[in-house]
Amino acid sequence: MNQPIDEDVKTLHSMGYAQELARRMSGFANFAISFSIICILAGGITSFPQALSTGFGFQVFVGWIVGGCFALVVALCLGQIGSAYPTAGGLYHWSSIFGGRGWGWATAWFNLIGLLFVVASVNVGVWYLFRDLVLAGVFHVDVGSLTVDPAQDGNAHAIRVQIAAVSLITLVQALTNHFGIRLTTMLTNFSGYLIFVVAIVLTATFLIWGATWDFSRLVTFANMTGEAGGGLIAQPRSAFVAFLIGLLYPLYTITGFDASAHTAEETHNARVAVPRGILHSVFWSVLFGLVMAASFVLASPDLAAMAKEGGSAWFNLFNTLPAPTWLKNVLAIAIVVANFICALAGLTSTSRMIFAFARDGGLPGSRIWRRVSARWRTPVAAIWLGAGCSVAATLYSPAFSALAAGCALFIYVSYAMPIAAGFFAEGKRWTQFGPFRLGIWSKPLAALSCMGVGVLIYAGIQPPSDVLIDYICGIVLFLTLLWFGVERRRFKGPPIGAEITRRAHAIEAAEEAVGQAATTDAHTPSMINPK
Repeated sequence: MNQPIDEDVKTLHSMGYAQELARRMSGFANFAISFSIICILAGGITSFPQALSTGFGFQVFVGWIVGGCFALVVALCLGQIGSAYPTAGGLYHWSSIFGGRGWGWATAWFNLIGLLFVVASVNVGVWYLFRDLVLAGVFHVDVGSLTVDPAQDGNAHAIRVQIAAVSLITLVQALTNHFGIRLTTMLTNFSGYLIFVVAIVLTATFLIWGATWDFSRLVTFANMTGEAGGGLIAQPRSAFVAFLIGLLYPLYTITGFDASAHTAEETHNARVAVPRGILHSVFWSVLFGLVMAASFVLASPDLAAMAKEGGSAWFNLFNTLPAPTWLKNVLAIAIVVANFICALAGLTSTSRMIFAFARDGGLPGSRIWRRVSARWRTPVAAIWLGAGCSVAATLYSPAFSALAAGCALFIYVSYAMPIAAGFFAEGKRWTQFGPFRLGIWSKPLAALSCMGVGVLIYAGIQPPSDVLIDYICGIVLFLTLLWFGVERRRFKGPPIGAEITRRAHAIEAAEEAVGQAATTDAHTPSMINPK
C-alpha cells in the first residue's frame, strides 16, 4: 500500500500542493462517493414526471438512454483529465492549466454554485420524501400543515418547519464530514451498496405487483406538454422541444460525478482510481436507472392518466401499488436514507472544492476556508461554509426553486469549461497525460461534450424554467465585473511552472505540521495553514 501512496504524494507535489488531507479512500470509496451523489433514487424518482409529462414512455426510456450516453461522453473526457491531474481542485484546476487563471476562476464559481444547489435541493428533497413517504405513508401522520401551499401565501408554519428540518439534516451531514473522511467513506460505501439493492428491489416490486408487460409503451412517443401532462410544462411545445426538455430527466439525475476528482487527494492510486470512479459511477447509474425507470412505465395502470397527474405522478403510483405494506414501508425509509447520504456526499465534494479554491486564494477569506484540521485531516472551515451556504439557499423559496431546477445547468457548464479548454490545449499546453487516455477519440468527444452542453442550456431555460435566463445573465455579469474589477489583479491561480518549485519549502512545512500535530496531540483540534 505504501508504494501507491508515495506515488500519489509525488504527483501532488508536482502540482505544487502539500499532502494535507488523509489518503484513506479506496478505489471503491472513490466510486461510491460519486455514485452516491448521482443517486438514481433521488433524481430518478423525483424528476420522473419531467420525462413522462413531455414525451410519454418514449421520453422516459429512450430519453434516458440518450441522456445517459451523453453523460458517459462527458465522463470519459473528465476522466482523461482527472487521470493526468488528480487534485481536489478538479475542474477549476484543469481549466486554469488549459485556459488560464481567468477561465479557471470562472469554472470554479460555476462549479461551486452548482454544487451548493445540489446539496440544497437534495436536502429539501430529503425533507419532502421523509414527510410524504415516511411520516404520512409509514406512520400515517397528517402532514397537511407541514406542506408549503403557495395558495396560502406560502404557509408560514410549513416554511418554518421546512427550514428547521433542512437545517437539522445539513447539521448532521456537516458533523459527519467534520469528523474525518473515514466516517464519511463508511457511509458513502454503504450508500453505494444501498442504492444498488434498493433500486433492484424497487424495480422488482413495480414489475411483480404492477407490470402490464406492454413493452410498446417504452417506445411510444406522445407530446404531453400542456394540459395532457398535468401542466408540468404549462405551454404546449413542439415535439422536438418537448423531447429536449425531457432530457433533463436523466441529466438532472446524473450530476455530481466530479466528486471522484474532488476527493482525489484522499484516494489511493488516484491517477487510476479517479477516472475509474467517474466512469463506473456514471455507467452503473445509467444502466440501473434505465431498468428502474422502465419499471415505472410498465407498472402504470393508465400511462396517460398518470402523466396528467403532473408532479405527483410517481408518488401516486407508488402509494397505490398493491405490494405488501411492510415492503413499501421499508423501501420508503431506504429511499430517504439514500437521499440523505446523497446530499452528505455532495457536501463532501462541495467542501473539497471550497478548500481547493481557497488554497489558491480564490475566495474572500481564503485564509480561513483553506485551513485543515490536524486532528481530523479534513477542511473543517470549508465544510461548515458549504453547509451554511446550502441552507441559506433554501431560505428564499422563489429563487431556490428556479436554481434547484437549474443546478444541472451550472454543473454541466462547469464540466464543459475544462473540456473545451483542453480541446484547444491538447498537444500544446497540455502534454502531461495519465494512465487513462482517449487517444484519437479525445478531441471528437470533447467537441461532442461542449455541443451537448449547449443543447442542455437551451432545454434548461425553456418555460417554466425560463426565469433561469435572468439568474444566469446576472451571475455572468456579476462574475465579469468582479473579475475585471478586482480578481484579475489579485488572483494568481493554481501554481504553474516556477511557482511549483518555489512552494517546495511551504509544502514540506505544511506536511510536517499536520503529521506532528496528528501524532503528538491526538486529542486537541489544531488548524494549520497550507501555505
